[in-house]
Amino acid sequence: MSDVSVIIIGGGVAGLACAMRLQEAGVEPLIIEASYQVGGRVRTDAVEGFLLDRGFQVLLTAYPEARRVLNLAALGLRPFYPGALIRKDGRFMRLGDPWRRPWDTFATLSSRAGTLWDKLRIAQLRAEWATADVDAIFSRPETTTADALRKSGLSEQIMGSFFRPFLRGIFLDPELATSSHMLAFVMRMFVDGSAALPARGIGAIPDQIALTLRPGAIRTNARVTALRASGAETLVHLSHGEVLAASSVVVATEAPEALLLTDVDFGIAAHGVTCVYFAAEAAPIEEPILVLDGDGGGLVNNLCVPSAVSRSYAPAGAHLVSASVVGVPSLPDGVLEATIREQMTRWFGQAAEHWRHLRTYRIPYALPAQDPPLIPGKPVRVRRGLYLCGDHRETSTLNGALVSGRRAAETLLEDQRG
Repeated sequence: MSDVSVIIIGGGVAGLACAMRLQEAGVEPLIIEASYQVGGRVRTDAVEGFLLDRGFQVLLTAYPEARRVLNLAALGLRPFYPGALIRKDGRFMRLGDPWRRPWDTFATLSSRAGTLWDKLRIAQLRAEWATADVDAIFSRPETTTADALRKSGLSEQIMGSFFRPFLRGIFLDPELATSSHMLAFVMRMFVDGSAALPARGIGAIPDQIALTLRPGAIRTNARVTALRASGAETLVHLSHGEVLAASSVVVATEAPEALLLTDVDFGIAAHGVTCVYFAAEAAPIEEPILVLDGDGGGLVNNLCVPSAVSRSYAPAGAHLVSASVVGVPSLPDGVLEATIREQMTRWFGQAAEHWRHLRTYRIPYALPAQDPPLIPGKPVRVRRGLYLCGDHRETSTLNGALVSGRRAAETLLEDQRG
C-alpha cells in the first residue's frame, strides 16, 4: 500500500483545475484517471488527419474562470460568426449581431426568421444581458428557459426558428426546462465574448492545464473501484488490486460515478447528445457560422463546419462537417447516418450524398440537468478529507467545471490548515 497526501479521482477539467490550484499552494496531488488520457468529456480525437471533438463543443471566451485559469492566446482560438444561419422553409436566412457585424444589419433586419418587432426586442434584450451582473443573475426570480422565452415578448416565429434550436444546442434540453438563470448567464457570455474553437481542438484546454502540473502528477489507465475510510486516511482501491492511502481525496468524476464512490445523495439527471462527423471535399458552408434547423422537423438540430472555423480541423483538400442531434436516438448507426444524410441533402443538395462518414459519438451523459431551482456553489465537502468537484457542483459549463475544481482545492486547503 502506498501513501499519498492528496488523490484526485478523475482527470477531467474539474480534476485538473483542482490539481492546478493545489499545486499553486504547494501541495502535490496525484490524479488517478481511468482512461488513457485526461480531459473527460472535453477531448479531441485525431482520425485520418481530422480533429473530432467528442461532441460539438465551443469555448465561450467571456467565461470568467476560463479567463483566469487558461492562457487563451496560447490556444489559438478561432471565433464563430456572432449569429447563425437558419434553415427554414427551404432556404437559409441570416440572423447576426449588428453590434459586431454592422455590415450584416440589412440581411438581419430583412430576414424572415422573425418580425421587425422581434429584432427590436432582441436589441432590448441584448442591452439587458450586456449590463447584467454575473453574480446577481443567480439571485433573480427563477423559472424555466421555455417560460422565460414565452414571457419575453418575442413572436413564435423567432422562437421556433432561432431561440429554441439555438438554446437546445447549448443546453441539450429538448423541452428547455433548464433554469432561466442559465439563459441569462449564457447570453451574457455571448454578448461579452465569442464562441470559439482552439486550433488543436477542444481537447487542447485540458491538455494545457495538464502541462502546468509536475511530472508524475497524472496516472492514467487506473480505475478506482471503492473508497474506504481508515482512521484519518481514505483508502483508494484500484481495479487491479492496488490500494493507495491518502489524507485527502477529491472525487472529480461525473455524477453517477461520484455517487457510487461516495454514497452522497445528489441528482444525477443529465442530457445527452449525438454528434456525427463527415468528411467532405467541399465545405457546404464556407464561413465559420452555426446552422440551425429553423423548421424543427429534422433529426439534426445544428450543424457547423469546424474546418471553416479553424483550418487545422481537417487535412488539406478536405473539410469536416459536424451534425448534432439533441439526445441519443435508439436508431442503429447506419439508419442514423442515412437519416441525417437525407436531411443534409435537402439542405445542401446532392453533394451531401458523397460525404464520407468518419465517426459517430453517442454521449448519454453530456451535461448535468439544470432545472429550477438551480443552485451553483453546491457543497464540495463530503466530510473532512473527502471532497467533490465537477460541473454538477456548479453550472453545467466549462466555466462551472473550472470553478468547482478550484473550490474543492480551496476547501481542502482550509481543512488542512485546521
